[in-house]
This record gives sequence, C-alpha cells and structure tokens, in this order.
Amino acid sequence: MSEPQSKEIEALTPQEAEAELARLSGVLGAANTAYHRDDAPEISDAEYDSLKRRNAAIEARFPELKRSDSPSDQVGGAVADGFSKVTHEVRMLSLGNAFDDEDVAEFDERVRKYLGLEPGTVAYTAEPKIDGLSLSLRYEGGALVQAATRGDGEIGENVMANARTIEDVPHKINGAPDVLEVRGEVYMSHADFEALNARQTEAGGKTFANPRNAAAGSLRQLDASITKARPLRFFAYAWGALSAPLSETQFGAIERLSELGFQTNPLTRLCDTTDALIAQYRAIEEARATLGYDIDGVVYKVNDLALQQRLGFRSTTPRWAVAHKFPAELAWTTLEGIDIQVGRTGALSPVARLHPVNVGGVMVSNATLHNEDYIAGRDAKGQPIREGRDIRVGDHVQVYRAGDVIPKIADVDLSKRPKNAEPFVFPTVCPECGSDAVREEGDAVRRCTGGIVCPAQAVEKLKHFVSRAAFDIEGLGAKQVEQFYADGWIKQPADIFTLRERYGTGLQQLKNREGWGEKSANNLFDAIDEKRQIPLARLLFGLGIRHLGEAGSALLANHYGNWDTFEAAMTEAEIGAGEAWEALNDIDGVGAVMAASVVNTLQQDAERAAIDALVAQLDVQEAVRRVVEGSPVAGKTVVFTGTLEKMTRAEAKARAEALGAKVSGSVSAKTDLLIAGPGAGSKAKKAADLGVETIDEDGWLELISAL
Repeated sequence: MSEPQSKEIEALTPQEAEAELARLSGVLGAANTAYHRDDAPEISDAEYDSLKRRNAAIEARFPELKRSDSPSDQVGGAVADGFSKVTHEVRMLSLGNAFDDEDVAEFDERVRKYLGLEPGTVAYTAEPKIDGLSLSLRYEGGALVQAATRGDGEIGENVMANARTIEDVPHKINGAPDVLEVRGEVYMSHADFEALNARQTEAGGKTFANPRNAAAGSLRQLDASITKARPLRFFAYAWGALSAPLSETQFGAIERLSELGFQTNPLTRLCDTTDALIAQYRAIEEARATLGYDIDGVVYKVNDLALQQRLGFRSTTPRWAVAHKFPAELAWTTLEGIDIQVGRTGALSPVARLHPVNVGGVMVSNATLHNEDYIAGRDAKGQPIREGRDIRVGDHVQVYRAGDVIPKIADVDLSKRPKNAEPFVFPTVCPECGSDAVREEGDAVRRCTGGIVCPAQAVEKLKHFVSRAAFDIEGLGAKQVEQFYADGWIKQPADIFTLRERYGTGLQQLKNREGWGEKSANNLFDAIDEKRQIPLARLLFGLGIRHLGEAGSALLANHYGNWDTFEAAMTEAEIGAGEAWEALNDIDGVGAVMAASVVNTLQQDAERAAIDALVAQLDVQEAVRRVVEGSPVAGKTVVFTGTLEKMTRAEAKARAEALGAKVSGSVSAKTDLLIAGPGAGSKAKKAADLGVETIDEDGWLELISAL
C-alpha cells in the first residue's frame, strides 16, 4: 500500500503523493468492480467518496502526477458476463460529491464562475439520492424497447426482460416524445427487503446484506421469473436521448415524467439559494429513517436546462450537478491476524484479518493496514498518527469503511489491548519468493526485488493481462491463470498464445484435468486465438506497466497510432532529454512519471524480451482516430490567451475539446490556431513569429457556430 489516508495532503512529498495516487487508483478501481459489476460492495458509498475525494485533492496539489487510470476519470464498472451489451446513446455518468455546507457553496461558486454569473442568479433542484441500481429505459413511439444498466457509463447490460416485470416501469406511455430515454434508480423498500430475506431463509436460499444488494441482484437475474418474484421499485429522475425537450427546466422535466406515469420522488424541491439547498438536505436527513427505503445523500442540479447544456460535462461527471452525501459509519471488532500480500508491482500490502463485524450493512472480515508505517502508528516521516498508537494482533480496533476494496482500521482501543500483544514486525523479505523487500527513499511502500522470479508478481501480472479491460480471454480468468502457472504451463503472456501448439495435440493434457473436457479445451484455445488480433490500446494496458492505466494506454495508442511507431519511439527515448522524450511528454494527459515508467519498461532487457515474444504472436491493430464530423478544429491544437468576454476560459476549452481539438497552454510550432482576447501578450507575439493563425473571440464563435 502507500501513505496512510490520515496523513495531511499538505504534508505529502511528491514521492509520497505518487505512491498514494497509485494506491488509490488500484483500490478504487477494484471497489468500482465490486459495487457496479458484482453487486457485492464491501464499502459504503460515503466512505468510498471520502477516499475518492482525497484522490482529487492530491491531484489538485500535484497535477503533474495525475495518473492515466485516475479514479477521477472512471465511471461505474465493467459489464458482467451473461447479459448482452447495450451501448448508451448518451453516456450515463456518475456525480461529483459534496460532504459539507462549504462544499455546497463551492459547487454553486464553480457553476457561476464557469457561466460568468453573479451570486443568487442560479436556481437548483434538490432530491434524495436513492441507494439502488441505475437503470435506463428507452421508449420509441411510446413503447418500451430497451432497458439497460449503467455498466461503465458507455456500455451497460440488457435487462429488458427483467425491467418489464417491475411494477413502476410502464410498458407503454402516451404523449411522450417519439424517442424518450428515462433514467432512474431501481430499489427495494425496507419492508419488502425484510420480507424477501424471510422467504429466502425459509426456503434455505441466499439472504442479502442490504436492500441495495437485493435490488441489484434481483434486477440482474438471468431468469426473469426470479426478478418478477422480487418486489422491485423504480424512481425516475433523469433522461438520456430525447427527440424533443421535456421542459425548459429540470423541475419541469421531472413533473413531465410524473405526468407520463413514472414514479418521481415527492421530496424533490426547487431551491433559489444554497441556504435553501442545505435546509432541504437537513429536512431529508431528518426524515431519512422514516422514508422506508435507503438514501445516501441529496442531489442538487442546476434547474435551467439551457445552463446545464452550457455547463456540459467533465470526463465522468456533469458540471451542473453534485451529490451532497451523508456521513459514513464505524464499527469496533477484534484484529485476529495480519497477512502480507504481494501485488503485481511487488508491493507488500498488510491485510488485517478481523472477527467479522457488520459495518453499514455489510459483514466485514478483512481490512487494509496500508503499510508498515501505518501499523507502527507513524507517517512516512516518522510523525505520529492515531497519537502514536500502533496496531497489534489481538487489539480491539475501529473499522472505518473508506473507499478501499476492503475497509481500513482507523483506530485502536488501548484499554482493551491484551497484555501479551506484541508489536508487529514487518517482513524485510518477500513472503512469496524470499527476495529482499526494500523500501526506497521517499517511498511509503516496501517492494519485493524478485521481479519476474517472484511467483506472486508473475501471477498478478498474468491476471491483469487477461482481465476484462486488457485481453479479456473468455475461459481464462484468475483461477485458470493460477492453475496454469502452478503447473508450469504459462510463465509470461506469450506462453498463453502457444498453449495450443504445446498442449493442443489430442487435447489429452488439458481435457483430462478436473473441470476440463475436449469441448471446453477447444473453446479455450479458440478464445485465445480470437484475441491474437488486439487493439493497440488494449495491448498497452495489458502489459501491466506501472502508472499506465486504461486512459493513458488510449492516449498513447491514439498518439502513436501503431505498435511499430510506439516501439521505435520508446526505444529512442532518453528519460529527461531528447526529441522522443519531449514528444512523449507533450501528449496531453501524459506526465513525467507515466512517461518514465513506460520508457523504463520498454528498455529493460527482460521485460522487453517478454514483450517482443508476445507481440510476435499478435496482430496489433492500429488505433482508430477520433473524428468529429464536420468540426473545423478536429485534430487541431488550439491555444486560448487574453481575456474572453463572451464565455469563460473553462467553457471555451470544454467546447473546443468536445469538437475534437486539443487545447494546449503554450504556443509552439505544433499549434494550429490561437484565439486571442484583449490583453494577449507573449503568446500572441510567439504565434506571430511562428506564423500560427490567430483569431479573436468573435472569430472563434463564428468558426464553431454551425456545430
């Protein structure tokens, strides 16, 4: 793990911040999968948000360290097996969060600053945030034609048969636009949840931890008759694709949905000020225990839909909405043991084994202990945390469900410490391979130095390689990887693509294994062969390069276009100098940390040999360039300078990027267009010297006015 969450962000060194961002990226990504795909969350939304907020704050202080796989750029989780996939015409995004009154005021200030408006000029709606499963319902000609979960925001699961069994979901509606995509939340009331669990217990079936899990598990049944037997409800609160507007305001659109026959939340209010928003938050919070269904906060949205359109979206969240979340929960239990796990980058991560305890409706038996400093009661610089209290096996500990895959231990009750409890001694050798486990200066993490000889690292890298966002080979998951590695069948990714050649003759060695037959063996070999043709971005992500996530892999793929160009550039690059290095760092979204990690990996002899062996087995597809049809600035690099008078700088940048342009902060020979407002100085002069086309704000608005 890395620097503990309790350390103040202002006290983090760049090295500590980098390590913390790496930790947050991994644990929040896995938490998304547990919550959105597997319907088995081990954290509360409030505590998840706490850690995600820390990630954003660190990125704000160290913008150059923002990772390509940053949780700030992720929505939901991957689609599960068993359902066909649905591509959302309009992406289903998540919401930014507010945690106190000050955050709400800052949200209003951001909205007005972006729009250039004075205080008190923007009205909002406030509505309960239902703790359920997002659902999108598409109607054409008044008929329900499609129902899909959110999935990862772009691709969801087709749950049409199941959605039709929900009483609150109309099959036909009258008076609606020809195309209407209604979005809302599937949930289960407390009374129905208790009755369902009672029936499940009586029948000897599975019981559910909380209503959200019950609702999600019920909606995502492959047998629709099971869903029909479950008491699901649906609140409508938004929309996606539309052939005609529902209203000019958010509040009016919700009223229209109600008129069309959808259930909308009766606690939705129109508020003219932030004080009114907070007052409604307090009222809903006070009524929370009596509502009969779970909520985890209050959502605020800009009421004027024209202003919503101007505000637009960040990568994963709308600028015009925020969720004001309720506080998290705590619990106390006994620490029964401490295990050390080794990840694919060699990090030694301590995990607490707990006497099971219910935290926020979820039974928790494991918790992260971050690293050796956190266990010892100090930060990376030796300063005390928890007032210097260390953590020992046998301790009575407070479990705080932060945004990790597993919760964290927040504190220790020394009055209940057993007399024979001994301080925990963190290992200095890898428990998997016996190699030295070293902690480099400035790093909060102790790492195994075994590299590819460490079985834990090798197995974790192979698991990553076959993961859903990488090669996603059907029939070859984590369990099969562990089995094949243990038997010596695969040691590196290239070995996967020679399995048929080495073991496919007669299929005897595979088909006779437990759980395998001739058909399943042939299916696996065929699935592997299907992945020989792979997009460049997926290949790059599958390599498991430290600091290179999905978004960064896509950036590199789009920039270099094909494997040969990318490989040549990484081979040529010298960290810190040279044209190839500068070109890599000039890619918008690529920082020095990521760039150095990629170059180092491609220039390590052992790693490079393994990568070359893999690529020799593949047909790596060129990246498909994004094209914005009819955009006069698609693919061009633009720079804004001076004062913009008709839109804010943030709005202008967002508009340019939406049209396919790359917005840069500096003028260079690669700049295609400079938009200069009053007060333009050195940038305008440099553009003139370089012969870069320069226009004013009116010229810019005229250029993009047709789109």
